[in-house]
Amino acid sequence: MKENKKDVTIYDLARELKVSPSTVSRALNDHHSIGKKTTAKVKKLAEKRGYRLNTLAASLRTSKSNTFGIIVSWIKRPFIATLISGIEKAARESGYQVIITQSYDNTELEKENLRTLYASRISVLFVSLAMETRDYSHFDLCTKNNIPVVFLDRIPTQESVHKVQINNFNAAFQATEHLIQQGCQRIAHFGGAKHQSIYQERRFGYVAALKKNDLDVDESIILQESSLSEAEGTKLAEQVLSMDHPPDGIFCANDVAAVSTILYAKRKGIKIPQDLAIIGFNNDPICEIVEPQLSSIYHPAVEMGEAAVKQAIELLDEETATKVPSRITLDTHLVVRASSLRMDKDE
Repeated sequence: MKENKKDVTIYDLARELKVSPSTVSRALNDHHSIGKKTTAKVKKLAEKRGYRLNTLAASLRTSKSNTFGIIVSWIKRPFIATLISGIEKAARESGYQVIITQSYDNTELEKENLRTLYASRISVLFVSLAMETRDYSHFDLCTKNNIPVVFLDRIPTQESVHKVQINNFNAAFQATEHLIQQGCQRIAHFGGAKHQSIYQERRFGYVAALKKNDLDVDESIILQESSLSEAEGTKLAEQVLSMDHPPDGIFCANDVAAVSTILYAKRKGIKIPQDLAIIGFNNDPICEIVEPQLSSIYHPAVEMGEAAVKQAIELLDEETATKVPSRITLDTHLVVRASSLRMDKDE
């Protein structure tokens, strides 16, 4: 029976190089006390012998690892995938690795992911809340043990947390006012779960734009669902477009629902944007694939990820760390495409 090959240790490397194990350890970690020539020699032998750093042992000694934990809802969604990319790139450039988990918008799975990441001795936790999460006490596991938690995009309603966000109110106001400027008089709103702050703020922005322009706020065409999935977008579109007095504009709080609304309307022979102008949110790649192309709010996902990592590193630094909740708010802008540019109905 073939024996398993024994892992190479820093002691093996030290014996071969005739130096102390502490010298090898420092060289592998680019410590300033070790000369460049020695560091290069140690790293060359380590690579040749197939040495692997025992990160688990290191984390056990320090109680934390050089790893960031991430909990998001759905990795398959373009905004989330881009957000993760921004976090991962910035973390890697700063010498950190990431462990990514997804909650599928389920609070219990979010809690399970949190426990798993905590057990992995992460240094920082990044979270975009599950759609159904209403209580945030499970994150106390990290905060009470000096592990910073940074919330992104979907953030708690409470103020006493570190967060990176956009101005959802202004973005929704801009989107709604654009539809008004295109001649829309009866504008519906498809929003996400009412208890999530980002969807509350988008609704407030939508209502404010209507009131500023002396348009009625009709609760019958303000519809909010749990996830704004493709199926939910279709259901909401069917609901409002079958009304005796259907809307002539729709502001959707994400692009998935907006695209499914476009597809449903086209099946029913409704002309877009002549009969119905539509605008989404996130500026996902699908905006340029659907016909007509979808107007949307640009959501700076990469920049949000990079800002979160910068914020996290400052929280880890004893000189810059603060117990005062830090908030970063990024700018957005409207990307106008064919779905909201009204033309004369007689054309």
